[in-house]
Amino acid sequence: MHMSMARILGILVALIALTVSAKKKDKPSVEETKFDSPQNLFYFEDSDVVLVTDTSERTAYRSEDAGVHWAPLEDVKKGEVLEVINHPWNNQMAIVLGLNKKHWITRDQGKSWKAFEIPEPPTLARPPISFHATDPERLIVLTASCQSFECKESAYYTLDGFDSKPKLLLDDAMSCLWAKSTDLLQTDEDDILCVVQGTFSPWSSDYKLLVSSDFFKTDGVEPAMTEDGRPVSGIMNVASVKSYLVAAAKSENTRELAMFVTADAKHWHRAEFGEHKLEEDAYTLLESTNYSMQVDVLTTKPSVPMGVLLTSNSNGTFFTKNIEHTNRNMHGFVDFEKIQNIQGIVMVNTVDNWEEVEKKWLAEKKIRTQISFDDGRTWQAMKVDSDKDLHLHSVTNQRNMGRIFSSPAPGIVMGVGNTGKHLKAYDEGDLFVSDDAGQTWTKALSRPHLYEFGDQGAILVAIEDEETDEIKWSLNHGKDWTTMELSDLDIKGKIKPTGLTTTPDSTSLKFLLSATKGKGNKLQHFVYSINFEGLHEKQCKKDDFEQWYARVDEDGEPSCIMGHTQMFRRRKADAECFVDEEFKDPVPKMEDCKCKEVDFECDYENNFTWDADKKKCVSSGPIKAPSGACKDGEKKFMGSSGYRLIPGNTCTKEGGEKLDEPVERDCDKAPEESRPSGKIASEVTHFKGEHFAEYYYLERCPDCSGTDETVIMRTDRRDAWLSRNHGIQWEKIDTDGEEVVAIYPHQYLNDAVYLVTPSKTVFYSQNRGDKWHSFDAPEKPNQDHLQILQFHPTQKDWLIWTGRTNDQTIAHVSRKGGDDWETLLRSVRKCQFVYREDRPESDQLIFCEQYESEDSAAPISLFSSDDWFEHKKELKRDVINFATMAEYIVVALRDSDEKSLKVDTSIDGQMFADAKFPTNFKVPHQQAYTVLDSSTHAVFLHVTVNNQMDSEYGSIVKSNSNGTSYVLSVGEVNRNSPGYVDFEKMQGLEGVAVVNRVANPKEADNGKMKKLKT
Repeated sequence: MHMSMARILGILVALIALTVSAKKKDKPSVEETKFDSPQNLFYFEDSDVVLVTDTSERTAYRSEDAGVHWAPLEDVKKGEVLEVINHPWNNQMAIVLGLNKKHWITRDQGKSWKAFEIPEPPTLARPPISFHATDPERLIVLTASCQSFECKESAYYTLDGFDSKPKLLLDDAMSCLWAKSTDLLQTDEDDILCVVQGTFSPWSSDYKLLVSSDFFKTDGVEPAMTEDGRPVSGIMNVASVKSYLVAAAKSENTRELAMFVTADAKHWHRAEFGEHKLEEDAYTLLESTNYSMQVDVLTTKPSVPMGVLLTSNSNGTFFTKNIEHTNRNMHGFVDFEKIQNIQGIVMVNTVDNWEEVEKKWLAEKKIRTQISFDDGRTWQAMKVDSDKDLHLHSVTNQRNMGRIFSSPAPGIVMGVGNTGKHLKAYDEGDLFVSDDAGQTWTKALSRPHLYEFGDQGAILVAIEDEETDEIKWSLNHGKDWTTMELSDLDIKGKIKPTGLTTTPDSTSLKFLLSATKGKGNKLQHFVYSINFEGLHEKQCKKDDFEQWYARVDEDGEPSCIMGHTQMFRRRKADAECFVDEEFKDPVPKMEDCKCKEVDFECDYENNFTWDADKKKCVSSGPIKAPSGACKDGEKKFMGSSGYRLIPGNTCTKEGGEKLDEPVERDCDKAPEESRPSGKIASEVTHFKGEHFAEYYYLERCPDCSGTDETVIMRTDRRDAWLSRNHGIQWEKIDTDGEEVVAIYPHQYLNDAVYLVTPSKTVFYSQNRGDKWHSFDAPEKPNQDHLQILQFHPTQKDWLIWTGRTNDQTIAHVSRKGGDDWETLLRSVRKCQFVYREDRPESDQLIFCEQYESEDSAAPISLFSSDDWFEHKKELKRDVINFATMAEYIVVALRDSDEKSLKVDTSIDGQMFADAKFPTNFKVPHQQAYTVLDSSTHAVFLHVTVNNQMDSEYGSIVKSNSNGTSYVLSVGEVNRNSPGYVDFEKMQGLEGVAVVNRVANPKEADNGKMKKLKT
């Protein structure tokens, strides 16, 4: 067979071309797409399908080729998209929430969408959808229909993914979720938990938790949550964390929260935090494990946020301290991250100079990064070149989407930071990388970068976190980097990256970069699809992989956590290949270890807890005998050793520790607790001085932690004293030599108290006198017998201070607990927050009484403001006083004849109406009023009839619901000269009240001594 020379040359050319095409490319391929304002970009799990929402257009777009081509969602109306939410438990489903009542659902990763309607729009106050972990068609939607400042909140549900019309679940539902909201929860499929308003009250202190297994066709059940089997009111929120359901409850007059935990929605336990307290907006539920919860609790003022990291036992009820002085920000974010896919490795940032930061408001935090390889039991510094400490920016300074340091790529960790003693500013940082899960680190690139992991860690991509014209990648775990000009990728000009991401499992070679070009009104947004396929000429083979153990000890041997080691099959750093197993997650191989002490926890069910050093489990109560033991005169039984194997721990006991084996116990063993002596005890303490100027009990809410009975007392020598045990023992409060002229317990927080000195210094405690801090007031306190401090009902750090300077009283407000102040008004007599829970717009509403023309001899006018008196509104002139009670604001002012008084009432703080007394109730000259303890929806007012010294009495009248029309309740009720009335409502007995009446009113009118009758 013969071939022509031309044909032979043609074959050679074709072979050469084929060889060239098979060799690795020198650059990735890039596609650019312009958007007006791209937000909420996410992948469907295990696919190249991406959705993004253009918030300025209110339109969502879909790409099925990892961002190369984009198109608006089919069947979804343009301009109507509020939010797109992907289903966390089904990689085919997502929901588009519309602006109004029409919404859409997909079951095929956005290829097609089906519309459905809900009678009210979705809520914006919290996540609007609750997903079911095992049945993706089950969904709960929270709605809010708002008019003015009032919102009606409801919950709707579907069992078929909105194929049929959704049904009403509950009205007045603050939040609802499926009990089966994670795949680890041991709950029934139909169980639903909802936080709802109280039966007879809209106030948050009466919110309750209901559980239903029939979609609330019958009344839901309030679960028993306390040790004595009663439900709990004041439920603020309910959430799921791994294998736990968590409910937070708040009592009145406290910031402290009680946390209740369950695994089955039926049996609840209160979580115990030892010496630490949970407070509203002062704790963060962190990423947890299958066998414990992590919580960071704020331990400082919110203006200088620091916390303590706590970890629970396996049922989430007993928390112990891991590490103190964790770095937080004012939004509650904590510098904490668990290394993804690897058990036991945790990174945190702590504040080194925490004492200085607590004392000095402007002190700058000195932050250090620490890492734990044993689930937070021990911590160590991270090292570069074995001797330099490394510190990395974390969650409180997040610059990219997704996790901060890690990904599913086994052991590859990256971060921006610096070496040295402390963490420097972000723009002074460099990019560092570790390929052994954080044990050792190397500097990868200078300057801060956004970064991402691909192909199970075979490729690392980075782009400088500022205007740049370069992109960089590494194919050997960050040891060497290739830099390419963006112009070589057909990207014109410099870009400012805003996000870099890839598939959630980090198995792809395709990346998405969001960035901007230009500035000001010329700012443009782009999304770039970057594909690194073909940079290598082959797929990895068996010899290109290594066995990599996730944790090793000091000798390099695999270490155990939860009873086993973790080993991954990982591409070698220097292998010239790609794994190229897209959407196939790395799966660790587990090898069980022999049981050690760390594999056990205290047997809390039998009253064992850790000792103070967390080294030994000790009995905290009687040890339970098993059923059938201690009968027929038996003196011994085999009972709990005090330990149990942590649930989920896989260690083998053969050849290892067996701490949970039963031990012999005495049947007659009494609990280790002090027994009462049966005698009345007394203790006398002598103080220097002639008398006690004032003292206060700090109340304790029923569900609050702790058992102290705290009393704060001041002597006439201006010393302040504290007792924690009802006055048995006293300690003098250290005020740095300052005298104390007044004690102000916080009106709305039982645990807070303030000590006012003659100078500008004010001492205060937020934890019942455990720790004392101080701030400087703007002026010295007034000496006009006016209220010096006023408090806000819900914002614990908002204070009003009334001081005096240059013969003038001045009111100031602080929204940072006294750290800084701004002036409200001058020449005031009283300023007060007028917040009401049912009027959200009243949060900043303040009433002030001010002397006309700032002359203290002139009449007083009442002003209001909701912008810190940038603007003010005059409400009433010639005011005598005003008072607030329940939902009412009552103002006493001089009548036009200037011989008597009149009363005006308001509910909203804007509109006032004259009080109309009954026609048979005649008082020629009304001279005094006392606003009494009023029940909800009515004002009780004592109107003085006789104002003669030592002969005072009057009538109690009760108002209608808006406080304007009154009926006579009882007459001739006794009062004294300062205006206090013999009237008291019985606590806990609704509708019951007691008064003292003057039995001889006519004689009293003539100056005779009053005779009282109860």
